[in-house]
This record gives sequence, C-alpha cells and structure tokens, in this order.
Amino acid sequence: MTSSELWDRETAERYDAGEAESSSAAALEPTLAFLAELAGDGRALEFAIGTGRVGVPLRERGVPVAGIELSEHMAAVLRRKVDEDTLPVVLGDMATTVVPGGFTLVYLVYNTISNLLTQDEQVECFRNAARHLEPGGRFVIELGVPPLRLLPPGQLAVPFDLSDRHLGFDTFDPVDQILVSHHFTRDGDHASYRRANSRHRYAWPAELDLMAQIAGLELERRVADWDGTPFTRDSAKHVSVWRRPPS
Repeated sequence: MTSSELWDRETAERYDAGEAESSSAAALEPTLAFLAELAGDGRALEFAIGTGRVGVPLRERGVPVAGIELSEHMAAVLRRKVDEDTLPVVLGDMATTVVPGGFTLVYLVYNTISNLLTQDEQVECFRNAARHLEPGGRFVIELGVPPLRLLPPGQLAVPFDLSDRHLGFDTFDPVDQILVSHHFTRDGDHASYRRANSRHRYAWPAELDLMAQIAGLELERRVADWDGTPFTRDSAKHVSVWRRPPS
C-alpha cells in the first residue's frame, strides 16, 4: 500500500456530481485532444483513473484506454459507465502496479501525482510510467505550481475557491512539502456545509524533471494548460510531457 489516502464509498459516489463542471464536453475537449494526439494509433494508460472522468470519453474518442485505480469504490463508479472489456482497470497503486502490454501514452491528470505523499513514491511512479511505455512513448502530468509566493510571512493558508457553494483553501508544510486541501461544501440547497480535507505532496516542475531523468525519460515540452498556453513564471499549473527515448 502506498501513502495515498484511500477514497471511500461515500466520496466516490459524490465525486462526479462535484466535478460536473470540469467534466462537461466543452471543459474536457482540450484535454482529450491533447491526449489523443499523443496516443496516436497506440494505447493509453491512465494512472489513478478514478471514476473515468477523462478515461471514458478518451475511449469514446477511439483511443484504447486502460487504467490503474487504488480505490475499489471509485472503480465501481467507473464500471457503471463502461464494461471491463471496453476499458480494463487494474486495482492497485500507480507507483508499482503493472498492466499487461505496452502503451504509447501514460498520463496523470488533475494533480493526482500529489496523492503520493513521499518523494520516493513519486519517483517510483515515474519509473512505473517508463516501465509501461513503448520506445518513443510519452508520460504526461497535469499539476499545479505550489503557490508559495502568495504566502506572506507567518501565513500558512492560501484560498483557491470562494464561491457561494464552496470554500476551499490549502495549508502548507514547507519542510515536508505537504499541503492539505480543506473544503467546505454547501450540502444541496441547505444552509449546512460538509467539511472534507485531503493531503498532498507538492513538487516543483524542476523536481519532476529530475524524477523523469532518474526513470530514463526526457522532457519534451511544458505548457501552462491543455490549450498549449506557454508556461511562464506566473503560470498556476503546468502540463508536462516526458518522452521515453526511441532506442
């Protein structure tokens, strides 16, 4: 078992409703186009595929997709959408679990590598991606840039959402590179709120490049989003592509 926190049944059942906006066809189109182009005529493997928010529509786009998922409850929600023959999923952690066959694309979206709470496990995740890639294949990660510049001296929290239905903020432990995301979500139309939090290990782009080098992968490009906006010092996140050398 890795250090990733395990999503329970209640969280899995609520996940798709909570991510409805980011799961719309319009919101997903740039992501799907980006991944489909890299997959080409080959197969794609999604680490931490969850309920299939990205994997299912990518499969519908014609890309053969397989997945690895730690939470059986998240995988159960995915299975209601598509059968095992169409989109096979192996239960296990993304740092060590092996899926049969080779892939032209392995990908991790939505900050998911940060679910691994140690540097060693994140390095193993890169190695596992390289293990599955065919020569010339790519590994893609979508990850936020740690917003530590927004922290005044002595402050530990940075808000990331202040809407009518949701309050979200992150607290940081810069020694161990751990952030905790705190969520207060309005429960339906009622005045009550649900509270939840999750732990993550943040990593800088340069640190990920070193992990890739350890795994035998080379940085091919880094952009600020799925639309290909140039990555700058002010970018809040990045989409990075590393390539396994052809030989």
